Amino acid sequence: MVESIVTWFTTHLVGVVSKEVIIFIISMIPILELRGGLIAASPVFLDVPILKAVPICIIGNIIPVPFILLLITKVFDWMKGTRYLKPIAEKFENKAMSKKDQIERYEFWGLVLFVGIPLPGTGAWTGSLIAALLGMRFKKAFPAVLIGICLATIIMSTLFYGLVGAIFG
Repeated sequence: MVESIVTWFTTHLVGVVSKEVIIFIISMIPILELRGGLIAASPVFLDVPILKAVPICIIGNIIPVPFILLLITKVFDWMKGTRYLKPIAEKFENKAMSKKDQIERYEFWGLVLFVGIPLPGTGAWTGSLIAALLGMRFKKAFPAVLIGICLATIIMSTLFYGLVGAIFG
């Protein structure tokens, strides 16, 4: 699924904006995040050099995190006060909280692993949402998410520049 969304973005944005802007945008989008940005930057799609792609993807992925950690509970509270947005807020909360066990049990390191291990439904967006809903302090959650993003960077770079790059490069 991620590859098909990355394909859509790269196909529709190439020639409109630079390759760097494409991977930056992809890295900011929920579900895709840094993982999608590095896939798009890899030799298979846009062939952006790894030393250029990594910082762009990290910055793109980290930008939404402080807003999620600091504001999402207020946004959800506001949404739950409206008739039409309440079901949406509750759906997002329930989906995020269904994945809270690892973070709740191990707190800091659980959040690092949740964000860093590239599995479906994990990442900085969901990890930040769960941390905020669990009431984790910003001073603890933000560094954990940042370390998780760095871990995801190492894993995804190895996969898509090392392994896939060796095959297609």
